[in-house]
Amino acid sequence: MKLNLDLSAGTNVVTAHGAGFIAINGQRHSTSLIVGPQLLDTAWGKDRFESLTLDDFAALAAHGAVITLVGTGQRQRFPSPQLLRPLIEAQRGFEIMDTAAACRTYNILAAEGRKVIAAMVIESAA
Repeated sequence: MKLNLDLSAGTNVVTAHGAGFIAINGQRHSTSLIVGPQLLDTAWGKDRFESLTLDDFAALAAHGAVITLVGTGQRQRFPSPQLLRPLIEAQRGFEIMDTAAACRTYNILAAEGRKVIAAMVIESAA
């Protein structure tokens, strides 16, 4: 799906997504990533939902975003409450959704000027 959104220059936007990829500002990525209005971490390296760890969620909480979106791949899956503990203890808002929904929601929140990050699992297209 191709997305169009006009944000100020220098703001990261999801411009497309599909099976096995997400495009940020027109650049296609095929590995999991973390994106925020001024952040793009393409070294996140989580190739599937089951590989998420407590340390991953602690790192997300440390980013300081008011809301953290977690895209869990092609379908919505919920992490165990223990994994979510760092976000809860840091009093960060979070939403768990499939990666396509996280792409759309991220763009809306970023366009509103919210302090948001999205950690998105990109599963291989196979």
